[in-house]
Amino acid sequence: MSHVAIVGGAGGIGSALARRLRARGDEVLLVGRSAERLQALASELSCAFAVADATQPEALQQVLRGAGPLQGVVNCVGSVLLKPAHLTSDSEWASTIQANLTTAFHVVRAGVRLMMETGGSIVLCSGAVARVGLANHEAIAAAKAGVIGLTLSAAASYAGRNIRVNCVAPGLVETPLTAKITSHELAMKASLGMHALGRVGKPEHVASAIAWLLDPENDWVTGQVFGVDGGLGTLRPAGK
Repeated sequence: MSHVAIVGGAGGIGSALARRLRARGDEVLLVGRSAERLQALASELSCAFAVADATQPEALQQVLRGAGPLQGVVNCVGSVLLKPAHLTSDSEWASTIQANLTTAFHVVRAGVRLMMETGGSIVLCSGAVARVGLANHEAIAAAKAGVIGLTLSAAASYAGRNIRVNCVAPGLVETPLTAKITSHELAMKASLGMHALGRVGKPEHVASAIAWLLDPENDWVTGQVFGVDGGLGTLRPAGK
């Protein structure tokens, strides 16, 4: 049994991960900004929760430190912005970096401080957009590419402490965060055409990969980027 903190635990992927971890007997701490959503999920799963904004490093550090010994920390916080650079405002750029890259850095920093003596697993969320050029994704692609760089460097820095750092890189996943895309007929049709398997993902697809990376049985895996993306990041469907 492991004790895992999920930052962004009440979101689509975070909640799917929490359910999967609880089903296999892990202890889970849900962390996020919405007390109402966290409490509802924590009640369903009989697990702990704490309110903290991952863009605020002191608050995040305090919450994780108060959780006791942790074997795993996951960052599921993120955002979606589909705009070309010339139409992206300064505030949109800043908020995209904050939500996707800054939170990942704060989770890594807080996590490794707690695992220096015991080791553990940290999993971040990048995206297929960081590995293939897609039009109108400049800000989010830059942020998610930063997460990959962070993952690789942190994995090298803390391997000697037996701290594993990996990330998943999903394609389009049906969550409340992506509802504007998945509920739009033309946007959805275009997205399906870009995924070699011809379908978008479910939160459970990504949660399964994260759970595997957290599992102590897989403790020889670090510095890896797992594409959970229906082929979006590496393949082009025949005839496209």
